[in-house]
Amino acid sequence: MIVIGELINGMYKDVGKAIANKESDVIQHLAADQVMAGASVLDVNTGPYSQNPKDDMKWLIETIQGVVQVPLALDSTKADVIEEGLKLVAKRAIINSTNADEAKMAVIFGLAKKYNTQVIGLAMDKSGVPNSKEKRLELAAAIVAKAMEFGINAEDLFLDPIVLPLNVAQAQGSEVLESIREFRLLCDPAPNTTIGLSNVSQGTKFRPLVNRTFLTMAVANGLTSAILDPLDKELMDAMITAELVLNKAIYCDSFLEAYRKR
Repeated sequence: MIVIGELINGMYKDVGKAIANKESDVIQHLAADQVMAGASVLDVNTGPYSQNPKDDMKWLIETIQGVVQVPLALDSTKADVIEEGLKLVAKRAIINSTNADEAKMAVIFGLAKKYNTQVIGLAMDKSGVPNSKEKRLELAAAIVAKAMEFGINAEDLFLDPIVLPLNVAQAQGSEVLESIREFRLLCDPAPNTTIGLSNVSQGTKFRPLVNRTFLTMAVANGLTSAILDPLDKELMDAMITAELVLNKAIYCDSFLEAYRKR
């Protein structure tokens, strides 16, 4: 399971303040703590209130790479901000993200080809998030086809069916889980799948419980990565145990510790 740490995001109050004031210690602690907890990739987002997103993206990357050397997922709606970051990354990056809009895909896959990156593809278009599994599958297939036009392998894609909050779109949970399973069947080798996990519990009373339960079910349906909070130990324990039950690791009594050491 590829864990993408979600916490370096300027939409969080403390992180936004740290970016604005260039408080490198705050960012570096978040980076190191997430990697120590099991994140193999770190999402990097300057947030919606950044006055100079290009400069902030460059500062974040330099600051993070001062303490950890893991791949970064550059997260922005602006292609020029992403490209500024791609010029600085030490490890092969992930672009977060494109949707199925033709113009958007052309720009993002052009950058991915130029800088040899992986890409998160959102199963949505200008019409928004689809209601059905069938429409999600159609949009995911369009993303795979466009990636291949640019010479990008399917295994370098992370297809995201878009998780919606359970308290306002309860019926969508099963649609997303079925989409995850079917995305893996689009081609061979299969594309990766990912979700922004915290979306499912947005606005609910028992957020950690909803997150843990949904992640476990998603792993059982073939999820290969997730953008999540790796500092939530119970969440990480649930993910590790789910993979163990699916025979993706060898059982031992100290399997949680063994996973973390690995």
